[in-house]
Amino acid sequence: MADQPRILLNTGASMPQLGFGVFQVTPDEVEKAVATALETGYRSIDTAAMYQNEEGVGRAIVSSGIPRKDIFLTTKLDNGAHKAGDVEKAFDASLTKLGVSYLDLYLIHWPLPKTDRYVEVWREMEKLHSDGRTRAIGVSNFQTSHLRRLLDAATVAPAVNQIELHPYLTQEPLRTFHRRHHIATEAWSPIGRGGELLRDPIITAIAEKYAVTPAQTVIRWHLQLDNIVIPRSVTPERIRENFDVFGFELDPDDIDAISALNRNQRIGPDPDDFEG
Repeated sequence: MADQPRILLNTGASMPQLGFGVFQVTPDEVEKAVATALETGYRSIDTAAMYQNEEGVGRAIVSSGIPRKDIFLTTKLDNGAHKAGDVEKAFDASLTKLGVSYLDLYLIHWPLPKTDRYVEVWREMEKLHSDGRTRAIGVSNFQTSHLRRLLDAATVAPAVNQIELHPYLTQEPLRTFHRRHHIATEAWSPIGRGGELLRDPIITAIAEKYAVTPAQTVIRWHLQLDNIVIPRSVTPERIRENFDVFGFELDPDDIDAISALNRNQRIGPDPDDFEG
């Protein structure tokens, strides 16, 4: 466990670089999946109010017997809570469902630019942080324009921006902005939800070179780029496989070859338009 890489956030909190995500994991499946992840060695779990599976995540954490301080727990603000006074209520609801007394990281899930309340929401997030109720606060799916506006108004800079990021969408300009402002980059959909990306001949050739799977190859690419990465699976073998990425290292030429696959191709919604 001590050998797992960690990212030091701008609040001083230390976050495991490889975590376990539960997007689209059903309430019926999530407890078993998180239990398997924790047994495997993951110590960072990422959920969200919108996923409607926080209760199962919380049960898995309690039943694991792992001390709460050893698990880095992230959840996200529901999009329906972008109203004055609703942020703390939503935060409290998540704590209750998760069965915990504090969070390690709380994120604004989407900027919702047409609704245009994320600056006001951030002020309430800052209060949660100053009150010690969450060790770090951040955002998800924010573009550079959203971040600039937020930073202009912020007392506390976002610790993390969790964004869609994989070899077909490398997000280099946004990642450069993050580095400049000491914001950690976290990748959701890091292996492109499988499918075409994991069949790409460049990826498969590199995987064969190291005698690993395409998914392991892509996860390793993320780690070596200093991205925080949260692959998702409900299959125990895949959960374990996705964690088994610390025994090899990609050559710089292979990192570059994977990065060159960028198509600026999204799987998920465009944050400039999404209001869901």
